[in-house]
Amino acid sequence: MILYIHGFNSSSLSGKAQETKRWLTARGRGHEWVCPDLPHRPAQAIAILADIIRSAEITPKLVGSSLGGFYATHLAGAFGLKAVLVNPAVHPALLFRPALGTEQKNWHGDSTYRFTQAHLDELAALDQSAPAHPANLLVMLETGDTTLDWRDAASYYRDAHQLVFQGGDHGFTRFPDVLELIDRF
Repeated sequence: MILYIHGFNSSSLSGKAQETKRWLTARGRGHEWVCPDLPHRPAQAIAILADIIRSAEITPKLVGSSLGGFYATHLAGAFGLKAVLVNPAVHPALLFRPALGTEQKNWHGDSTYRFTQAHLDELAALDQSAPAHPANLLVMLETGDTTLDWRDAASYYRDAHQLVFQGGDHGFTRFPDVLELIDRF
């Protein structure tokens, strides 16, 4: 089971989520793909993901992108799981502070919501001063990410396995090329 965790205001329709699904399906493993559409409230998102992990018949592998990487870090620590983090958000309660009070829209739908202090508080409650089990984490970064500074993640995850690619962007342009590696990790 690969539990793909999408990023901020994204969904199961994101490019990397769908690429993962196509890759698994092409190998006769489409049934292994799980990617819930997460609510915008962090505490609710973590509760849904934790329920999926607890009810899984086999130990899931986590793949998280951006904010999903932050969630995957939390869950990997809480459940002792392996996780691949793609351009992960680091300390998002600080990162998203400028969004406080703004109207947010899902990338793959028409739903909107107001980003509140409760969002920041829930993110802060999930944050860790350092990853709990860094040996269980593979961090993939592209230096061309203009949404998140790759150096923040490289520093925060310094004790984890890391692959840093020159160029690219926040969407992680090399994602199709690393799916085999993700699966093997």
